[in-house]
Amino acid sequence: MLRKEKYPIIEFDDCRDAVINPSHLRKEYDILPYNKLVITFFGEAIKMLLEEKKIEEYITISGENPVVLYKFADADVLITLGMVGCPACAGNLDVATGIGIDTVMFCGGGGVLDKTIEVGQLLVVEGAIRDEGFSYHYIEPSRIIYSQPDIRKSICAYLEENNVPYTQGLTWTTDAICRETRERVAARREEGARIVEMEQAGCLAVAQFRGIKYGGIIYAGDDVSGDDWDQRSWRSRKGIRYSLVEISKELVQII
Repeated sequence: MLRKEKYPIIEFDDCRDAVINPSHLRKEYDILPYNKLVITFFGEAIKMLLEEKKIEEYITISGENPVVLYKFADADVLITLGMVGCPACAGNLDVATGIGIDTVMFCGGGGVLDKTIEVGQLLVVEGAIRDEGFSYHYIEPSRIIYSQPDIRKSICAYLEENNVPYTQGLTWTTDAICRETRERVAARREEGARIVEMEQAGCLAVAQFRGIKYGGIIYAGDDVSGDDWDQRSWRSRKGIRYSLVEISKELVQII
């Protein structure tokens, strides 16, 4: 039932049956024999894995912006290149649940809100401040949406066992990259956010709504904490980004 409110974005509807549902994809595609998926934003890592023949194209979900799923040669795990923003990234995740995806690891990058977080440091996503619109169509309005504690615990245990440095914390999910004002950055930092990105609130909401397993790791990239934007050459750290994809492949098999 739709609950009427003053503003449309907080008019939550708890009806689980929509006009278009992920299950509609089964009219064109069979249920996938693989249920585990890595979503990455590191296109150069995908390219390297293809060149090394560590992955191969498995299936393309057609549409205005086709989504290509690749399969790892040495594991029953799929991987795809994520799209920017909750409607694209989390929307594609929701669609993928319709053909059998039920366990997901996300690895992407974000801007730091604290200068002490070095380029390449890994943040295990504890939750996300919902400063976007997509998640409100899946989960009732709240300021923060949290990740699943048991999954987060498994991720942290794996990283510790393999001597991979990391930290935990909240992200700030925003829709507007050019509206990260200094005052808003300061407010989100005071609220506990350590990194700003554009997908986590939506992906976490889809995971909760559909009842799937989801974990996220964000790689610390550019710095938006000061008066001026510092890119910190974060997109050139190819070794770290490639390694994070490999780590995510292992993690998605144990969460």
